[in-house]
Amino acid sequence: MITKSNVGQMEKKTQARLVALFRDQLGYDYLGNWIDREGNRNIEETWLRPFLKSRGHDEALIHRAVFEVQKVATDQSQSLYDINRSVYDLLRYGVKVKAEIGENTQTVWLIDWANPEANHFAIAEEVAIKPATSDIAKAYGKRPDIVLYVNGIALGVLELKRSTVSVSEGIRQNLDNQKKIFIQHFFTTMQLIMAGNDTEGMRYGAIETPEKYYLTWKEPSAVENPLDRALLQTCNKQRFLELIHDFLLFDSGIKKLCRQNQFFGVRAAQVHLKRREGGIIWHTQGSGKSLTMVWLAKWIREHVKDARVLIITDRTELDEQIEKVFKGVNEEIVRTKSGGDLIAKLNDTNPWLLCSLIHKFGGKDEGDEEGDISGYIEEMRKALPAGFNPKGDIYVFVDECHRTQTGDLHKAMKAILPNVMFIGFTGTPLLKVDKQTSIEVFGPYIHTYKFDEAVSDGVVLDLRYEARDIDQNITSPAKIDQWFEAKTKGLTDLAKAQLKQRWGTMQKVLSSQSRLEKIVADILFDMGTKDRLLSGRGNAMLVSSSIYQACKFYELFDKTELAGKCAIVTSYKPSPNDIKGQDSGAGLNERLRQFEIYQKMLDGRDAEKFEKDAKKKFIEEPGQMKLLIVVDKLLTGFDAPSATYLYIDKQMRDHGLFQAICRVNRLDGDDKEYGYIIDYKDLFKSLETSIHDYTAGALDGYAKEDVAGLLTDRLEKARERLDEALETIKALCEPVEAQCDTPAYIRFFCGADTSDKTALKDNEPKRLALYKLAASLVRAYADVASEMTEAGYSDAETAAIKASVDHYEKVRNEVKLASGDYIDLKMYEPAMRHLIDTYIRAEESELISAFDDMSLIQLIVERGAGAVDALPKGIRESKEAVAETIENNVRKLIIDETPINPKYYETMSELLDALIAQRKLQAIDYEQYLAVIVELTKKAKNPAAGATYPAEMNTSARRALYDNLGKDETVAAAIDAEIRKTKKDDWRGNRFKEKEVRNAIRAHLSDPGQVDLIFDLVRNQHEY
Repeated sequence: MITKSNVGQMEKKTQARLVALFRDQLGYDYLGNWIDREGNRNIEETWLRPFLKSRGHDEALIHRAVFEVQKVATDQSQSLYDINRSVYDLLRYGVKVKAEIGENTQTVWLIDWANPEANHFAIAEEVAIKPATSDIAKAYGKRPDIVLYVNGIALGVLELKRSTVSVSEGIRQNLDNQKKIFIQHFFTTMQLIMAGNDTEGMRYGAIETPEKYYLTWKEPSAVENPLDRALLQTCNKQRFLELIHDFLLFDSGIKKLCRQNQFFGVRAAQVHLKRREGGIIWHTQGSGKSLTMVWLAKWIREHVKDARVLIITDRTELDEQIEKVFKGVNEEIVRTKSGGDLIAKLNDTNPWLLCSLIHKFGGKDEGDEEGDISGYIEEMRKALPAGFNPKGDIYVFVDECHRTQTGDLHKAMKAILPNVMFIGFTGTPLLKVDKQTSIEVFGPYIHTYKFDEAVSDGVVLDLRYEARDIDQNITSPAKIDQWFEAKTKGLTDLAKAQLKQRWGTMQKVLSSQSRLEKIVADILFDMGTKDRLLSGRGNAMLVSSSIYQACKFYELFDKTELAGKCAIVTSYKPSPNDIKGQDSGAGLNERLRQFEIYQKMLDGRDAEKFEKDAKKKFIEEPGQMKLLIVVDKLLTGFDAPSATYLYIDKQMRDHGLFQAICRVNRLDGDDKEYGYIIDYKDLFKSLETSIHDYTAGALDGYAKEDVAGLLTDRLEKARERLDEALETIKALCEPVEAQCDTPAYIRFFCGADTSDKTALKDNEPKRLALYKLAASLVRAYADVASEMTEAGYSDAETAAIKASVDHYEKVRNEVKLASGDYIDLKMYEPAMRHLIDTYIRAEESELISAFDDMSLIQLIVERGAGAVDALPKGIRESKEAVAETIENNVRKLIIDETPINPKYYETMSELLDALIAQRKLQAIDYEQYLAVIVELTKKAKNPAAGATYPAEMNTSARRALYDNLGKDETVAAAIDAEIRKTKKDDWRGNRFKEKEVRNAIRAHLSDPGQVDLIFDLVRNQHEY
């Protein structure tokens, strides 16, 4: 006996439970179900005005404050980002208004941030919002599930899904709602945008946050349900306001909310600083360390009397970034130019926020990224004026504190600034030998967020490691000796010995070219077979052991298809001085060759500008700059660009290696699932050792627990990924009827009955899941297809998996065509097509070529019944599948076009229903059915050819009026003429201009209902 279960619980039941949770546990007022309430807005004056009155403001001041916030929130001349930012400023810093002209400006606070309970927290469900009438032909209202109001201002929205539907669907709903065509205007006040279900819990973001970057809140709790747990943690009154007030910022056009590691890192630092204790915040690479600095500095400023914050960095780029981010949150930061300048600024009372660069001095080798701390300290000491007395309570943030482990900076700062508080920030674990020193210098760990935690939270991607051995054996030692003797003829034995010592061995001299060629060939093979590199969306970095070797790599790549898509980025800046006295007449030496290759690459361009342009193209147009060859630059620091593949051909260790391999773990689109490390130097001694002991070899300076989970075996994880992808898509397709043929899949993913007008739309989430899972399966298979045996699959398993991948990829193809999704969701990006051609079934790759640039509807209009021949084999071999495919495509067309001419498409829909009924009753044979459905398709696609219209009804807009005005030619023509005469530019969305158009219609129609109907129809016409 099956007992009552919550499995697959409808979202309405979840919604009812959450309404009770907000009301009973979180203490929010319940405003009701607003599905039928008129005038729903994101600023509800019914609750805002009483709150402001309770703060002691008079009516005049309240009126002006409400007017100001309404004006800012409804300014449709700006982007959603700009409006939302302006609204946030009013919420965060208060509304500056005068009650009367000539009076003093007062600050009206819309929210009492200091006393959460003093505010009015409320929720409403099913909040029906009308579209802002815009300049878009089609505009639709929406109904968010739950909206959170504070003092009548909508600050949060929550979309819910049933437990069997992915949270991703709710996120996409939120993203849709923010489009102009829907209810973008409602989101101008929104601070926290959420989606959730009872299985995955809640995910959150800000306005315009892409789905990939929605966050999950993680915090210990006894509450079992993940959705309830997350809402209780993030939406309790104090936390909700704290997140908005202290952990939100606008950065370079992107609104950002904190992750839980940033929130709890800042919170932990607050506790330490209240006790006058410093410490270290270790948050792994890519987890938002610089924003953590910003939020902590703002908190210090607002909670510590006379507080001043100094941020010490050792990179100009980070110095600039810190400045930009602080300005993004309305805080001015001053960048000091030297140690002396810093002393002068500290001797004054302003500014409160300083950023100081530890300048690099000349004579350092490339890759010595550390600032000259001793020189910096000496400069500060010399600049000390008589009676120096630093002003304020000073807090020093030291970025990348692992580079200042000697403690010299700390000691000097303590001597110059005796009461300074130190907070160290690092993105890499501390070396075992430095751990104790670091704790003595900065204090204990304040908060840690390690690599494996970040991967688990989806903050960064997991890494896949592969050691590749490049054969360096010498094929003819005798010839090498012969070559050496010829080149050193005339030298004494001592001179020959010194020459041999300089080069190490002749194997290094003569085998290096061959070795480099093999690495180049290896990388080119990846470029032509790895889907992300092939697609033009991914890129790679090659770490070379020297500038000269980097130049040799470039020279080799420049003779291949990567010519023009490859660049060297090093500290080398070619100068004529480099080659003075270098030419002995015996051929080009290393320095001459290096100079020549660099000059050829630069082609007259300035080296710094070339590097900047190459890096920009690498980030923004990876298809045009696929490979950067580096030695030390771009491998460390926040500004280092992300890549998909990192090829290492250089001895590296510890911090440098850790930061370098984290270049490839950044999130970068749905098709980037992992970062790949290709190791030509066997830095981890052996693959087996590296899997079981991450501290072997190049990372042995770290404690095991500090780098746990950093690297995983590529083949082992590739097999796990393939098995999981196959199981996931099988689970999705499990409910399909037993025969699992094409008609069964079409019925499951499109609808059991093509006459059901809502089924096609209702099944869209399932289809989107199919498309995504099939693409993921193909990529997972391609990643290991040529190494199935090495991955542990038997021959029988290999054949079965290939057949399954082929099967599900065909299902994806057929469902796209059958549903009418094809033209919106292109069949394959170039990389997917390549993978299918290479690994699955190249012989069928041209089968869908007829659909590359048109929909099935367009093909039917052009070819008639002959369009059936272009359908995939699985569909065209079943008459039922052909019929359902065409019917679904026509149905989708009718649904999409109905707002333009409701009467006409209502007739088309009835004709389609009648034809479907005939087919099911077998009252019409197949050939006759095809002829009729082709004719119906042509009429639906082109109304002018689908009915006989009077001569004067010669445009689609006039025909739409004629059809919807009882075929009254005179009235249709009169209204058309009146609208064309009356309408002004950009009339949609302008209340006064719209009123003029409505009056033009009303002049010819007396029925108010008919006026509304025709006005909506007119608004949907592209001609007007």
